[in-house]
Amino acid sequence: MHTSPQCFGIIPARYDSSRFPGKPLVDILGKPMFVRVYERARACPLFEQVALATDDQRIMDAAKAWGVPALMTSPAHESGTDRVLEAARLLGAGPDAVVVNIQGDEPLLEPAMLAELLAPFSGPQGALVQATTLASPLERAEAASPDRVKVVLDSEGRALYFSRALIPFDRDGNGKGVGPLLHIGLYGFRMATLERFAALPQGLLEKTEKLEQLRLLENAIPLHVSLTRHCCHGVDRPEDVSHIVKILLEQEK
Repeated sequence: MHTSPQCFGIIPARYDSSRFPGKPLVDILGKPMFVRVYERARACPLFEQVALATDDQRIMDAAKAWGVPALMTSPAHESGTDRVLEAARLLGAGPDAVVVNIQGDEPLLEPAMLAELLAPFSGPQGALVQATTLASPLERAEAASPDRVKVVLDSEGRALYFSRALIPFDRDGNGKGVGPLLHIGLYGFRMATLERFAALPQGLLEKTEKLEQLRLLENAIPLHVSLTRHCCHGVDRPEDVSHIVKILLEQEK
């Protein structure tokens, strides 16, 4: 019998975003975006607790008004991962607990994706799993874009490499080889692994590709990749909101 670890979901929510200031508070059909993300995350039954981690009093006030558990974290964090770590410490996550970094700009997050992310931790080799992420099949026409981060896997489903370049490269050009996989930026960490990851300096590959997850691979920390059929619909810019609203209205029909 496999035991399931204690799981915490943390949604980092900064106010200052270069492309979209105040993004967590943007209204989506009557609710701030962070509320929609929180509600989707809470719909995954595997979490003991889901909380918002912010550095801004405006977001804290809105969280209180909407009844969303929130933690005030340092404004000095350079990444969402560092903010998630501080929040996990505040929640008292033990070294074997699993901490999930839930992107705060995914108001259409499928709760099933969180279950897929967490599954390896309670599987047959669950005690050995240190970190997990997700990927989904990617159309070759989209795969050339550097905005689409690709991942290649080993025979055990662990990440070999992530790149903004097209990997694997189809040398014969016949489409019969391994197709490209799109990396989806959800992460689950053992608390001890998250502590270690945050303490490591940026790696050369990480700096080159501008991909934080390469720090794990550069330091020989295995990253298990679960495949999902679900899509992500992130909000990067103000013009993305209308697309999200359109999908929500379709779903509610």
